[in-house]
Amino acid sequence: MDWIESTLESTPEIALFLCLALGFAVGRVKIWKISLGGVAGTLIVAIFLGMFADIELNDQVKTIAFALFIFTLGYISGPTFFASLNRRSLRYATFTGIEVVSVLAITAAAVLIMDLDVGTAAGLLAGGATESAAVGTATDAIGRLDLSADEIATLQANVGTAYSISYICGLITIVLLSSQFFPLIMRVNLREEAAKLWKRLGGAADDATAAPAAPAIVGREYLVSAAAGKTVAELQADLGEATVEEVFREGAQVKVEPGVRLAEGDRVLLVGRREALVGAAGRIGAEVDLDESMGMSLDLADVVVTRKGYTAATLGDIRREFAEERQGVFLQRITRGDHELPVQPKTLIQRGDTLRLAGATRDMQRVVPMIGFRVDPKVTFDMVFIAVGVVLGFLIGLLVWTVGTIPLTLGTGGGCLLAGLLFGWIRSKRPTFGQYDSGAADVIKTLGLATFICAVGLSSGPQAVKLVEQFGVGLPIAGVAMTAIPAFVSLFVAWKVMKLPAPLTLGAVTGQQCSTPGVTAVQGAAGNATPLMAYTIVYAFSNVVLPLLGPIVVAMAHAIG
Repeated sequence: MDWIESTLESTPEIALFLCLALGFAVGRVKIWKISLGGVAGTLIVAIFLGMFADIELNDQVKTIAFALFIFTLGYISGPTFFASLNRRSLRYATFTGIEVVSVLAITAAAVLIMDLDVGTAAGLLAGGATESAAVGTATDAIGRLDLSADEIATLQANVGTAYSISYICGLITIVLLSSQFFPLIMRVNLREEAAKLWKRLGGAADDATAAPAAPAIVGREYLVSAAAGKTVAELQADLGEATVEEVFREGAQVKVEPGVRLAEGDRVLLVGRREALVGAAGRIGAEVDLDESMGMSLDLADVVVTRKGYTAATLGDIRREFAEERQGVFLQRITRGDHELPVQPKTLIQRGDTLRLAGATRDMQRVVPMIGFRVDPKVTFDMVFIAVGVVLGFLIGLLVWTVGTIPLTLGTGGGCLLAGLLFGWIRSKRPTFGQYDSGAADVIKTLGLATFICAVGLSSGPQAVKLVEQFGVGLPIAGVAMTAIPAFVSLFVAWKVMKLPAPLTLGAVTGQQCSTPGVTAVQGAAGNATPLMAYTIVYAFSNVVLPLLGPIVVAMAHAIG
């Protein structure tokens, strides 16, 4: 044991990766339907390891890791955040406002009632709001207080310990409330309500039973008999979401144009959505084995919506308005930030969303420029653009405003978050540079936050027992209140005031806390992706605003204390 302790203390990099490995393993463990996730698991492991050995990660490592995480968070959120500033989406900012006012008020009450120190108050807010980024912004703000180095170290350690306690309470609370108790309070069957909403969104007409063994977009070849005499345009109009891609007549290829009239015995290759081609043989002719000479590869592309002058519109409206222009190109997936949205007619498509399209090369070349920018799969990370953005974030973080005797600053966290928002927005407007592949961004974001949280946990270990002894059950109770009170307020506003359907109500409640485990549990209870319709919009607002509460809660608790 002495050898292990001395090894970890002399080589903290080993301790870091040990915490990451054990933490993410702990985070995968499910108790009932709840798992902590890798970041929270890492924090818990790091706190216990910090009790066992005196391990300290370099401050520069913490700063760099958090800067990469928070810049990436802003970069990914930027396009969605700015795209949500429209009449249709802005009303959802109400839920972020409820969250902000509630958690600040509860924190202020906890400080007065329990006599919390600044670090514990900040950790309580970050954990109860399940917003890990606020740990970094609060820790950075504490480091700028006019206190001794020992006092600052103690307060920063208390942030991590209080966060770990209140986060666990907050996570369990939001998952249980949103997926189990709120549907009972609303007296609704969530699965039935989600099915009704799915149908209203257009699911009945557009919902394909797609699976890996039965892809949504298919190609089939037919021998024309019933469709003889029809033009290509008439056949396509009859079938709906399907396109005639090739026509062979007596062994020779015929140029496909809308006015070409099909003759009996023609062989035609159609590409379209599976449901459009099921049973199509009765309207065309017998389906035949695909002739190698008619083989065609579909072009797949991820396209970012950046069309000049584009305003948010539903998928159904877009399909109707551009029925002819989009012929031959099929939508497979809609992604907003880190989340995949249902491909339904009433799904709102915003600027900055990424669409996965499939179709013949000639059709894709025509349609893609009408939508926006095609993502180059060979480029995953524009180092120049990203690095310049992080530098700007550090510079913004150096700015300090003094209000009375309290220094107010965005710090590294707030500065890099705003720089990320700005650079993500610039990228959405000028997508020819600044590419940041979603997979690469997810790795950087997760590793950066987990590394920072590990450093916080290791330094919090020695203080953990003392803090728990000092405040006892008060912290868990406050952590539950920090999550439950804004959730109940938002439930009332969404359900009674805004009259939102149950799935959207619960999606908004989980979105205000940026709770991915929460919305995952709601989706599981709902049986489809309808809760994401509201979650992604509220998430975009809260993801930007909540991390900025770190300096605010530090200033507030310092002033009250």
